[in-house]
Amino acid sequence: MNTTQERIIIFDTTLRDGEQCPGATLNIDEKLTIAKQLARLGVDVIEAGFAFASPGDFEAVSKIAQVVGTQDGPVICSLARARHEDIKTAAIAIKPAAKGRIHTFIATSDIHLKYKLKKTRSEVIAIAEEMVAYAKTFTDDVEFSPEDAGRSEPEFLYQVLERAIAAGATTVNIPDTVGYTTPSEFGALIKGIKENVPNIDQAIISVHGHNDLGLAVANFLEAVKNGARQLECTINGIGERAGNAALEELVMGLHVRRQYFNPFFGRSIDSEEPLTNIDTRQIYKTSRLVSNLTGMLVQPNKAIVGANAFAHESGIHQDGVLKNKLTYEIMDAQLVGLTENQIVLGKHSGRNAFRTRLRELGYELTETELNKAFVRFKEVADKKKEISDWDLQAIVIDEIQQAPDLFRVELVQVSCGSNARPTATVTLRTPEGEELIDAAIGTGPVDAVYKAINRVVNVPNQLIEFSVQSVTAGIDAIGEVTIRLKHEGRVFSGHAANTDIIVASAQAYVNALNRLYASLQNKQQQVVAKNLS
Repeated sequence: MNTTQERIIIFDTTLRDGEQCPGATLNIDEKLTIAKQLARLGVDVIEAGFAFASPGDFEAVSKIAQVVGTQDGPVICSLARARHEDIKTAAIAIKPAAKGRIHTFIATSDIHLKYKLKKTRSEVIAIAEEMVAYAKTFTDDVEFSPEDAGRSEPEFLYQVLERAIAAGATTVNIPDTVGYTTPSEFGALIKGIKENVPNIDQAIISVHGHNDLGLAVANFLEAVKNGARQLECTINGIGERAGNAALEELVMGLHVRRQYFNPFFGRSIDSEEPLTNIDTRQIYKTSRLVSNLTGMLVQPNKAIVGANAFAHESGIHQDGVLKNKLTYEIMDAQLVGLTENQIVLGKHSGRNAFRTRLRELGYELTETELNKAFVRFKEVADKKKEISDWDLQAIVIDEIQQAPDLFRVELVQVSCGSNARPTATVTLRTPEGEELIDAAIGTGPVDAVYKAINRVVNVPNQLIEFSVQSVTAGIDAIGEVTIRLKHEGRVFSGHAANTDIIVASAQAYVNALNRLYASLQNKQQQVVAKNLS
């Protein structure tokens, strides 16, 4: 098998490792929405989930395999522990995909062997070999990961990898599971594997890393220089603890510094051939979609996709950029999909113009989604004279979110002022059409609204984060509210956009409460089903 890669394979694990970030739990429809966008972005592999973890994960992987895993689409992958049950479940889940992959793993560091697995090195080698061979009976595309490779003894790691490749692994992934290594160490690790695993030419070397020391992207780029040809990453770098290596930073790092990286791929320094298959103009939109659906805000100074990534406040910088962008900008904002904030629609614009502009922005909506979004567009257009592309994106993402529709905000009314006690009245509607009304006094208008909603829904929770962001400049800008609340150790997020911040706050809170309420209902149904069985 010839595994010489002239470019980098982008393996996106936003829907698996990224979703493990506290509060980032997605439902099946939301996962499918993100998977479709990842396909438009041009990722090579989508790790759609951990099929054995839960019925919901299995259904999500299977649905994504069926809808997104087309012949021209990305490879659809499911994670599986090195266990027969995990691997078989993963195989069933990815079966609808034209191109499916099973990604199996077992830990190899001494600390994991001693305290987690309680197994010897020889036992781990035997398990890895057996489980890779078992996965190979279901698909030709098998990936093997020695978990905590960054802290594994190199000689033992070489042995495990050699046996896994001999058993049929076509990709071997080297995870820095706890984000412990530095770039020079990680590069040396990949170099050592290239030099000491006899059959390494029969597999692609992949890397996976966490950002605990803020070094994940730097580690990956060093790994590329030493022979890694698949990068496992997430949108916005979301993931457990400090997150994963950020896809947008890796892709743009390789793009902007092509001349530096070209020689490591056997290319001439001046080659303009892209090093990845990513459509960079889809990056910003993908970032916004993932941020809104997961409730994980992107920090303003985040590289590539942060609000300030292309902003200049310093007078010296502004003067330089006006004369020539290259003075202070190493890439064009339009390259990552950031368009000028042009006015495109107004309150007199019709449905066809609305649909056409959304298509130009890359949104393909169903008739139902279009109708919902168009109603919201008209509401916003009555309040704002001019609607920008960014406004449109906020409207669309807010309307097509697939949160459980258990409670819906019908009315929010507040009374507040410098010498008044903030009071709120809310009306929620249940799926059965029943109206639930209550009122409350709070320390501020939003606090009063939330207290009134809590009295209606009556589900104990702790609000742990409340954030408001303006979509565009101006006093009539749409405001986006993101909230996160906790219940029995689990975190649930909610998001909403509206020209009225109080209304958006109420909608975001109900959005999160709906997720919490749906989770409690599912838990109750599982208990009933278990008792019946």
